[in-house]
Amino acid sequence: MMSAAAGGGASSSCIVGAAALSGSAAGTSALGAGGGGGAGVAGRLPVRALEHVFSYLELPDLMRCALVCWHWNSCLSDENSEVWRALCVRTLSEEALRSDILCNLPTYKGKLKAFQHALSSHDCSRNVYVKKNGFTLHRNPIAQSTDGARGKIGFTEGRHAWEIWWEGPLGTVAVIGIATKRAPMQCQGYVALLGSDDQSWGWNLVDNNLLHNGEIGERIRVILDMEDKTLAFERGFEFLGVAFRGLPKACLFPAVSAVYGNTEVTMVYLGKPLDG
Repeated sequence: MMSAAAGGGASSSCIVGAAALSGSAAGTSALGAGGGGGAGVAGRLPVRALEHVFSYLELPDLMRCALVCWHWNSCLSDENSEVWRALCVRTLSEEALRSDILCNLPTYKGKLKAFQHALSSHDCSRNVYVKKNGFTLHRNPIAQSTDGARGKIGFTEGRHAWEIWWEGPLGTVAVIGIATKRAPMQCQGYVALLGSDDQSWGWNLVDNNLLHNGEIGERIRVILDMEDKTLAFERGFEFLGVAFRGLPKACLFPAVSAVYGNTEVTMVYLGKPLDG
């Protein structure tokens, strides 16, 4: 499931983004149709026995298990259980688990979700790469090039928030925002790549300009609301307001672009914004 999100097209990425590591709502409807509400042998297995078995499974199998019956779904609903801890240890690098990258995510399932939504090593400029921690983008010192990357998963619905950590100098251009699959992730020269056409929207951190289709908007500061079709920014704990309205009904991906050599950018998906 994770590899499909990382390397697939826009439609497959959005489908994975909607289904993987989701809450139990989707499972609930399926259980009502064929799970029998926990009836049968599956519904009588002790929680400890189930957790022991589940702790050996990978994410796609756990998602299927959550649809078997109410009992299994309830067992997997604890986001800090041994099941999610074991999967987290197997999936994430030791560097990521020991660093401060995931410090704002209190559950193992939340950490897995952040990894699933991280910047993609398969959907980026050839001049950048994702470090071994799985979350940090490194731009090689290439002259006269602007280089970017998209997240592994795009969004067509719901409300989503993510953090961007920019380490090192910004250079002349440093843009964060969103992009469709059609937006380029590399171009010649030092330009604000995100927002340079009608396929991306970005905030240039250097001069506080909002960019879309080559036009400069008002000064404001990342929360994507696919229901209201808006993009907003925060800095620290200060909400800076809505930056873009009227976003298209398309699959939109978190994205960044940079020009400074050895720049490192970390993206951590947080889930639904805390303001509800």
